[in-house]
Amino acid sequence: MTGRVDSTLSKGLSIIEALATETKGIGVSELARNLELTKSNTFRLLQTLIAHGYVRQDQNKHYFATMKSWKIGQMIMEKLDLPRLSISQMQYLSSITGEAVYLSVLDGLSTLYIEKVESTKAIRTYTPKGGNAPIHCVATGKALLAFNYETLREKLIGNLGSYTDKTITTIEALDIEVEKIRQTGVAIDLGEYRAEVISIAAPVFSANNEVIASIGISAPAINTPDEDIEKIVHTVIQAGKSLSNTLKDI
Repeated sequence: MTGRVDSTLSKGLSIIEALATETKGIGVSELARNLELTKSNTFRLLQTLIAHGYVRQDQNKHYFATMKSWKIGQMIMEKLDLPRLSISQMQYLSSITGEAVYLSVLDGLSTLYIEKVESTKAIRTYTPKGGNAPIHCVATGKALLAFNYETLREKLIGNLGSYTDKTITTIEALDIEVEKIRQTGVAIDLGEYRAEVISIAAPVFSANNEVIASIGISAPAINTPDEDIEKIVHTVIQAGKSLSNTLKDI
């Protein structure tokens, strides 16, 4: 039986989530309008969140999310120790493909690489552990996006930056791409972020069946002829499933 939802807490969490996507801050009136709340209620909630360190206000009376939510998320992630739990699957994927393998999580509208196994090939891609990439045009990002699309779609409208002539830049095209990823269980980037780089990634599900990470490879296109992509896709999907099963057994 589902318990009753506290409406005040729900509104406060909605404010934190909304502010997390704002790069230049937002005023109380616009925030209230976006969330369909009254201005007075929004103001009271903001003052409470400021008192608890989740929100700050600048001299222009614009509100911003602080790093407190991120710090809490980091503490939870550290207890889960996702990189440690993932490393054997990452090393296996690396041994099969020879390419760089990444473990990623959501970071706003970006994918954050929290663990990496280096490529063993002479020609390789380079993105450091701790680096970011736009969520809509790399495979690890698209795998995360596809299974969190309901909460992220509206935020991406108007934020689909173009990086190559293959980048998805319209929400309609992204809708189609997301549906394909959900059906196949794999995301593929054939030069959407960097023209001569491909990436392939699969979602990682938690014990409650939420996608909390993605695992995938990144490779120079010259290393990966078309006839090898299908084999790599299968291997990446299996790595994602194996890692998901590991998390479900915890």
